Amino acid sequence: MPPALTVLTRNPDFRRLFFAELVMFGGDWFALIPLMTLLHELTGSGLPSALALVADTAVNAFMLPFAGVVADRVNRRLILISSNVAAIGAISLLFLVRSPGVAWLGPVAIGLAATAKAFYSPAAGAALPNLVDRADLGTANALGGSAWGTMLVVGASAGGVVSARVGPYTCFLITIVCLVVAAVLVWRVRRPMQQPRDAGAEPPRPWHALLEALRYIRHRPQVASFVTVKSAVGVGNGVLGTFPLLATAVFGVGPAGLGALFAARGVGALLGPLVLRRVLTKRAWLMPGLAISMAAYGLAYLGVALSPWFWLALILVAAAHFGGGGNWAMSNYALQLVVPDGLRGRVMAADMTLATLAISVSVLVAGLFVDSVSPRVVIAACGGATLLYAVVWRLATRRLTTAAAEGELVGSRPGAADA
Repeated sequence: MPPALTVLTRNPDFRRLFFAELVMFGGDWFALIPLMTLLHELTGSGLPSALALVADTAVNAFMLPFAGVVADRVNRRLILISSNVAAIGAISLLFLVRSPGVAWLGPVAIGLAATAKAFYSPAAGAALPNLVDRADLGTANALGGSAWGTMLVVGASAGGVVSARVGPYTCFLITIVCLVVAAVLVWRVRRPMQQPRDAGAEPPRPWHALLEALRYIRHRPQVASFVTVKSAVGVGNGVLGTFPLLATAVFGVGPAGLGALFAARGVGALLGPLVLRRVLTKRAWLMPGLAISMAAYGLAYLGVALSPWFWLALILVAAAHFGGGGNWAMSNYALQLVVPDGLRGRVMAADMTLATLAISVSVLVAGLFVDSVSPRVVIAACGGATLLYAVVWRLATRRLTTAAAEGELVGSRPGAADA
């Protein structure tokens, strides 16, 4: 069997976590895509849809530092289940969004769901190395990255079609069912999701625990370089706020076209981690590969801004997120490899905090201009911002490539990750 499939068959608990993430990610898009269309129909503006996207990311950014501390101190399996249950309550509020007067409730509900998800991501990412053998970690990361892309393809496209056929409220119900299934799958995981802690050691206070992780990052330039990778795609994610207008006003393809744009994003995010998986096993390729993935995202969206045809825009969106998905998987793998278990939740939370802050600011700025400036101009600005970030990051981290190629990556030597 292909290596990816053997990782799933050999590691039943990882398989349960993987499929839990599949159905949860699919449920996310069955909520967000129909809600964006619904808000645009109720208000006639692109700003509420952009605010829903901002709520999905900004709340994550503010909650992630605390969530990372929790992931290192509380049973991670319990965190994942509780997160899904809390998200069910938040999504239930979307059934009340039925008139312009209560349109504000849509972003609020998404923000509450994002609060729950903020605790899920660091716990799941920190738990992954404990559910697979070290030799399988690269492939498991590629599968994890493809899970988000896979269900973006399915959830976004199906969410757009189902919403157009039977309305958004059926989609919200599907999201709730998906969250229930995800919670059951995680409940069946039996392998410990974290290493045993010293029973006699008192855990540091939350603020001190967070400072400990920040000091760890600050004194390790290679770790710091990996923590700043995802922000490149983040600063360009304002393009997502233009998707409703791009589908309706520019190309005239309606809700199904909006779903197709997000589905194209998912195709790229699905293929990127799988195709670039080999880069994960070659340290000499890792740093240049990260820079190239950032630049590919920016260049592809510059192409979207100029595209006269919807089908070409879909191809370019997929190409952009091919780079973005590979970027995400490669940086996750590097952090999981080098950061010790006791710090991994907090470091990965810091990583995701920077990325989600960049996404939130980018989407908010794009949302403020999307009703007064051509969506093509906004998309070009976002693509250019990512391309510039890629160039600066590569220049700043160029000297680290030699160390990585020579096997000096922190954690590449036995015991280094736990030093």
